[in-house]
Amino acid sequence: MICAQSISPLTSSAGYEPLERTASALAAYADRALLTELMLTPKPGLVDRRNCGAHHDMDMHTFLASARAIAPWWPRFVEIGNSCAYIAASASLSLVRPVGVLCEQAMLRATDGVNTHKGGIFSLGLLCFGAGRLLGRGISITRERLCDEVASICVGLVDRELKARGEARTAGERVFRRYGVVGARGEAASGYATVREAALPVYDQLRSSGINEELMLLQVLLNLLAVNNDTNLLSRGGGAGRDYVRAYARRLLEEGGVLAPDGLRKMAAFDDALIARHLSPGGTADLIGITWFLARFPIHEALEAQ
Repeated sequence: MICAQSISPLTSSAGYEPLERTASALAAYADRALLTELMLTPKPGLVDRRNCGAHHDMDMHTFLASARAIAPWWPRFVEIGNSCAYIAASASLSLVRPVGVLCEQAMLRATDGVNTHKGGIFSLGLLCFGAGRLLGRGISITRERLCDEVASICVGLVDRELKARGEARTAGERVFRRYGVVGARGEAASGYATVREAALPVYDQLRSSGINEELMLLQVLLNLLAVNNDTNLLSRGGGAGRDYVRAYARRLLEEGGVLAPDGLRKMAAFDDALIARHLSPGGTADLIGITWFLARFPIHEALEAQ
């Protein structure tokens, strides 16, 4: 669906660029965010280069096929955001959702029905859509502006889709009914508060210290696992499973995390422990992708070439 107000060209710190070029750049960030999270190893309980985590229906090849199927849709999210730039944020979610559904269908066709990236499509799709809306209004992208835009788009989402629904139709809805945890919807409505508070400060500090990206992201992952109310963990292991993962991550952080001399060995042992308990923090994996995407943009200054 395309809104009537089509805004082109887009504004960036480099001047005026065609929509197609800007959408392609943002789409490349979204695509790389998915692949960066996938390749990060070792990730406790998750599919990576080491193993399939606590999963029996998906592996690295499943995720790569999924990412390839999703990639052509990222520019579309940006373009629709650009076209709907002057529609009220609170009224814009329904305009982009049909594209999200089509993107999910492409994913499921590529994976024979396995849900590999539904959370990633939701979060990164919203971020691309929000970026298109900002640029369509001539507003340079910063992390704060982009997160605020997504929060405005998702105003009332938790009330409409979690609190107001009678029958729980998805795992996320069932977790909300039992534990009151709002999951991906709540994270988006908060403007990705968990990422901004627990992940990006760690990422920025380590990047300024010259730590390589794999270690940076693994350390960020530990920080997220220590605090995130992961709906996948709650769905698989209940409160006890979530608390086990949080406590384990906090203990590793107290010992230096992956930056300690034996940090990677301990991270692999963490992976083995979650596999043995059939625990997979898939919601936290999505936050890693969001962290990487948002880190491409400055905190306050105008969008710069990356």
